[in-house]
Amino acid sequence: MTFSLTNLSVRHPSATAPNALSDLSLSVAQGEQIALIGPSGAGKTTLLHTLACALRPEQGNFTLFGADPWRLSSSARHAMRARLFLAPQTPPLPPRQRVVSAVLAGLLPQWSVWRAVISLIKPTDPAAAFDALARFNLQDKLYARVDRLSGGERQRCGMARCLISRADAFLVDEPLSALDPALALHTLAVLQQEATARQATLICSLHQLELARAHFPRIIGLRDGRIVFDVLRENLTEAMIASLYRHADRPQAADQAPPTPGFDIHAAVQTARC
Repeated sequence: MTFSLTNLSVRHPSATAPNALSDLSLSVAQGEQIALIGPSGAGKTTLLHTLACALRPEQGNFTLFGADPWRLSSSARHAMRARLFLAPQTPPLPPRQRVVSAVLAGLLPQWSVWRAVISLIKPTDPAAAFDALARFNLQDKLYARVDRLSGGERQRCGMARCLISRADAFLVDEPLSALDPALALHTLAVLQQEATARQATLICSLHQLELARAHFPRIIGLRDGRIVFDVLRENLTEAMIASLYRHADRPQAADQAPPTPGFDIHAAVQTARC
């Protein structure tokens, strides 16, 4: 079992609003591929950050790879995080960095700080970065600066970082939001192929309902920080979807994830480990 949550509630540390997630119970087996759907502010990002051990639950039980990460020592929890890859909707890519270094950051959990610093000066495995970028047709951007990339290219660069990681679980937040339909299909196919090849768990939040229904065998609907449904795609009905998004334009707070810190080498190591 990759993840197990029982009656879990989560509150952002600085929030004055109610819990961002309330009374969630969920089990995810190794190798499952799951789409998270729901209106903006439903709690999708918060759930991904919680699964990545970036947010500590207020109450309830949480096990990751069979252990409670918050009962472990800090070093043991960091080692466990190395088995996860959290891909935010806006990848934390330093604007002045070369794409090759940004992609190789996916290997930071396996590197010492000294090796990470050396790789910033002279990339240690540009061939691996090239191969990962090539799967998203970005190999020509290997030595481009990140601030020269379009929004869609930055998202795919973040996905190349995911591929180069050695994670056993991919937690991916809105990876297709800046992509046109053809690129979105291609990017999703590459992610799913990689997850299948290494028997990794893939949990992906999406606003594209048609892609979620067409490509994910299990779909979880969230609203107001609670699970509304957790079903196989063949059991998902139009009535369930309509209920999930009904009056969804009212203000929400559940998906306000913590801000991304400014880049330094220690922050880069922490981001990759989460």
